[in-house]
Amino acid sequence: MLLNHDTQYIKRVGLKRDHIESYDRFPLNLPVMKQFEEIILHPNVTYIIGENGMGKSTLLEAIAIGLGFNPEGGTLNFNFSNYDSHSDLHEYVRIAKGAIRPKDSFFFRAESYYNLATNIEELNVVDSYGGVSLHELSHGESYFATFMHRFSGNGLYILDEPEAALSPLRQMSMLARIHELVKDGSQFIISTHSPILMAYPEAKIIQLTEDGMEESSLEETNHYKIMKQFMEGRERLLHHLFDS
Repeated sequence: MLLNHDTQYIKRVGLKRDHIESYDRFPLNLPVMKQFEEIILHPNVTYIIGENGMGKSTLLEAIAIGLGFNPEGGTLNFNFSNYDSHSDLHEYVRIAKGAIRPKDSFFFRAESYYNLATNIEELNVVDSYGGVSLHELSHGESYFATFMHRFSGNGLYILDEPEAALSPLRQMSMLARIHELVKDGSQFIISTHSPILMAYPEAKIIQLTEDGMEESSLEETNHYKIMKQFMEGRERLLHHLFDS
């Protein structure tokens, strides 16, 4: 059953401004943090997007850590660490939870997925991920095995750039998988660069820019506009790029 505003797991994310003494250091010095008031999350799918360096992965990481996830990803039960590179933004983030708790949960982080896959083997829980060593699959198939086999529904899924190793066809398959899980009572918070992946119907898209954050439609996002311009005027754009 689809979640709604009364049953969603995470409702809002805000900033504890009274806890912040200075905005002069990372990540509080990011432009979006100075404008950050509150994000109202969609009951089903919310995208947090933006150019590199805008802070989308940092914000997603802070939400995940604030909820109790391991900074390098996994379920709430994972507690490994290969390199502590996460920021302290989670200390300043306020998360409003709903009355209902998810039955499943997962923080997927593309940049540390290799470490997660290694820990999965060390814990001997490969059966929950399709029964095949994730290191024996291609990078993309390893990602997809997690989405298909480990995500079981009625869950809260936080995904940081899940398209990183997925072909366009696999990204469309990922959209179909998201839809299956949404129909089964799941809520997603996703950071992505992919116009394909951010095309889920009626989802909320929050775009981070130098001017702060704003809600956007897919067609209004910079990602969509640039891809559309390239595909419709490839020769002109290549000429401009190569002659500049």
